[in-house]
Amino acid sequence: QVRLQESGGGSVETGGSLTLSCEPSGIGHSLKWMGWFRQAPGKEREGVAGICFRDGSTVYPDSVKGRFTISRAYAKKTVTLAMNGLTAEDTAVYYCAASDLAYHCGLLTSESFDFWGQGTQVTVSS
Repeated sequence: QVRLQESGGGSVETGGSLTLSCEPSGIGHSLKWMGWFRQAPGKEREGVAGICFRDGSTVYPDSVKGRFTISRAYAKKTVTLAMNGLTAEDTAVYYCAASDLAYHCGLLTSESFDFWGQGTQVTVSS
């Protein structure tokens, strides 16, 4: 069973930056696609970044494009999400997600991920 451990959440002022990290653990799995989602109170879960391990290609929705950057440390398969220019609208619980199915690459939907972290809170205040 794959376990995903998130870290790096916290509070920041508008315009600030935070970096989230996700480290997978477990045996018997070869992850192919990892991403980050967020869910604010009263809103649906939204994918904010994904990275395909096969070619390093990334996916972002327009809401975060140019502000968020997802990257991977190949040795540990740790995935980080660097967030800049944060606003109150970015306040949410952020979840790391992963899939071991290569054909999920590029699909930033909840259904395309099989493993989830517990979530980490990001709060942006003015």
